[in-house]
Amino acid sequence: MVLVSYTSFSPSAGLRPSLANLARFLGCVNPVYRRLAQAFLLGIGLLAGPLSAYAQGMRIDITGVGDRQIPVAIAPLLTVDPQNRALADTVLEVVQADLRRTGSFSLLPVGPQNPALSENTAVNPTLFGQWRAQGANALVVGSASRTPDGQLEVRFRVLDTLKSEDLGGLVLTSQASHLDARRSAHRMADYILEKLSGEPGFFSSRLAYVRREGRNHILVIADSDGENAQPALRSTQPIISLAWSPTGDRLAYVSFETGKPVVYVHELATGKRSVVANYKGSNSAPAWSPDGRQLAMVLTRDGISQIYIANADGSGLRRLLRSSAINTEPSFSADGQHVYFTSDQTGSPQIYRARVDSSGRLERLTFTGGFNARPVISPDGKTMAFVARRDKKFLIAVMNLETQEERIVSSGPKDDSPSFAPNSRWVIFSSRVNDRDLLSAASIDGRVRSRISLDAAGIRNPAWGRIPTSQ
Repeated sequence: MVLVSYTSFSPSAGLRPSLANLARFLGCVNPVYRRLAQAFLLGIGLLAGPLSAYAQGMRIDITGVGDRQIPVAIAPLLTVDPQNRALADTVLEVVQADLRRTGSFSLLPVGPQNPALSENTAVNPTLFGQWRAQGANALVVGSASRTPDGQLEVRFRVLDTLKSEDLGGLVLTSQASHLDARRSAHRMADYILEKLSGEPGFFSSRLAYVRREGRNHILVIADSDGENAQPALRSTQPIISLAWSPTGDRLAYVSFETGKPVVYVHELATGKRSVVANYKGSNSAPAWSPDGRQLAMVLTRDGISQIYIANADGSGLRRLLRSSAINTEPSFSADGQHVYFTSDQTGSPQIYRARVDSSGRLERLTFTGGFNARPVISPDGKTMAFVARRDKKFLIAVMNLETQEERIVSSGPKDDSPSFAPNSRWVIFSSRVNDRDLLSAASIDGRVRSRISLDAAGIRNPAWGRIPTSQ
């Protein structure tokens, strides 16, 4: 499935000794909520046992297929200069892997062609008929070469063999390196996915996660398939609640490095960090507004967990609701007019939404089961993912916000921290299976699922970023 790009983290061992402190930080001055918080954290595996050493080996297990698999033939990229062969093969391998993970494509084997296929191959009824007869609904052809200044240039076209149509293509130029060839491949796969399925591509997006190395918690930024993993922050204290800005250039998170939870915003290009919330008590759960100008956060400055909204630099702080209940885990609607959040105002965690204008209008959204929490809204605004407890399992559920129909898309038993892909069709989340922390992903219809694990480490708390606007 398409969401595999990750390795994640685990503040688990570092949090286990300080449950009482963590409960206080979460605003548990209310004994009822202290018990609620402990049950929630234990239930979803946040307080799991210590992790083993991190290893580089990644394993991806994919189950299920979509409603319909499109048979596609992707011809090897034509290369005239042998020095480009290895990079051309890298592009082909990455494109195939990206498409395969969606569960929406059946990739047909393509052997050597005589004459070789490229983006310059004449498009005619004979070509379309030949590949249609081999069972291909689409054919991808292209080439890889060097520009005069030594850059790698990938050219390709996508051909619909059923309709005998040329669906167009791209010219992608990058540095002639393995990593840059992979990035060109992700953009190529984005284009193919959108042209053949109608779904916007998202392979060019990035993933943030935290991994544990000994006593260190390391914030990592990686490409969408887990390659090119780069450390952005190293701390001996937990880093949690990662949230990408809509433009994909900043990351908000909570760090315990000062001995308490503080909200930071991190500029990835420069490495500059700024504190946006460091009030008395806990500062947690940052969530970006869709225009990137504001952050919703949970503060206990008034003695109980409440949602506040501030400008992205922390200025202009205001409280969203006046309530005696615990309100936490905010997420903005796609139009920025509402904030979705978890509240215990009926005695158990349920999901509500309120208008950002603080008009006081409040709407409860979840009614099935006694525990529904941690809502996140898809970029297109149509779907909400959340953690639901069903039959003593913590699962990932999705709700169609128009019809309020719910669907369970994970198998548990301890799933947590859902995050949407940029195209809103997939959800990635943390899973704890057989005492191991993994990342899992599922299509929002639940048909395709995958699990991503490392050879010798637990991985948790993924945050799926938007495609950077610079691309």
